[in-house]
Amino acid sequence: MATDGAEAVSGALEGIRVIEMGEGVSAAFCAKLFSDYGADVIKIETPKQGDKTRRWGPFPGDVSHPEKSGLYFALNTNKRGVTLDVSVPKGREQLLRLLEDADVLIENNLPKKMKAWGLDYQTLSAANPDLVMISITPFGQTGPYADWNAVDLNAFHLTGTGSRYCGRPGEAPLQHGTFSAEYYGAYTAVTWGLACVLGRTLVGGGQHLDVSCAEAVAATFVGAQNIGGYAQDGIYDKRTGVGMSLAAPATILPCKDGYVWMIALETAQWKGIVKAMGDPEWAQIDLFDDMFVRAQNADMIYPLLEEWTMQHGKQELMDMLQGNGCPATAVYTVAEAADHPHMKERGYIVEVEHPELGNMRVLGAPIHLPECPGGPRRPAPLFGQHNEEVFCKQLGLEAVAFEELKSEGVL
Repeated sequence: MATDGAEAVSGALEGIRVIEMGEGVSAAFCAKLFSDYGADVIKIETPKQGDKTRRWGPFPGDVSHPEKSGLYFALNTNKRGVTLDVSVPKGREQLLRLLEDADVLIENNLPKKMKAWGLDYQTLSAANPDLVMISITPFGQTGPYADWNAVDLNAFHLTGTGSRYCGRPGEAPLQHGTFSAEYYGAYTAVTWGLACVLGRTLVGGGQHLDVSCAEAVAATFVGAQNIGGYAQDGIYDKRTGVGMSLAAPATILPCKDGYVWMIALETAQWKGIVKAMGDPEWAQIDLFDDMFVRAQNADMIYPLLEEWTMQHGKQELMDMLQGNGCPATAVYTVAEAADHPHMKERGYIVEVEHPELGNMRVLGAPIHLPECPGGPRRPAPLFGQHNEEVFCKQLGLEAVAFEELKSEGVL
């Protein structure tokens, strides 16, 4: 719930208090999903440098500035921001005061670091038995890799996902898009974290959620059928480059202004492609009604399809193929996606005013709740913007004590 000085934001999660204490993407994105729907999120940053995403960018004009990072802005809308050194006793004391009436703590620090700070779940739950603590790390809270220094791609490739996807057969795997494992981990964390918050009366208090980004990816991205299938009978899939080896067409093809993705597994979908092409003679072979036969003849089919796609634009192809019952999508650039009318119609691209960046476009709420829509309403906080509001007005810290903590580098 928004408190003194904070703009009230109504939403499905209004009244839930969240403390975010982490670096990078996973904790920030998890907390953003809470704040997008009205929870009061206080983001804690280290006093000297702040969250490292302030230094990651991208920046306007490619000029580094701690208040102008696009990544930081996108991950931290609707939050209040404070600075606090939790590694020293006075900083830890202020954190414990914040946690006394908090519902959720979200953090992504190494387990050994949290223990060294005296901020393990056993200690915190003694101070607030109803606290739901969400710990998001690459490898989880236990196991031989729990305290290893790691980044997003370590978690991603631990799962075998790099072998399953991303790259051509027989060549080295390619690294995946940035922060995939951390975003997957954050979504897993917010789902079960909210379940724990709402279910506290049923289970008798708070809980500690141990979220491994690697395991979140293993369960949802590489697919349980691959890891589980190998564990059961030694069979698993590997990367195939562009397209699927068991069906055709199921690939990305070039066209006049870029690329289009099409997939036809069902006979009706294949017939839809044939109709969109104008029923060419070569596609009338009855055997081609079977996707496996088409896959066996992909070397012949794909060049013929490409002759047709190169005569049309990607949006035109998407419209024709979809109109004939074949799943197809233009392969949009990021710039095209940002300006796409479908996204605009759904309100997924919103504008937020920032004191340093000006009017910024940012992604809206990913889940639509018609009765209480969420999404960014306030910009990401400036560095330490809400220190006085939180520590003095909310926690009742005297002005002299506040200035003393600042001079000591605690705030």
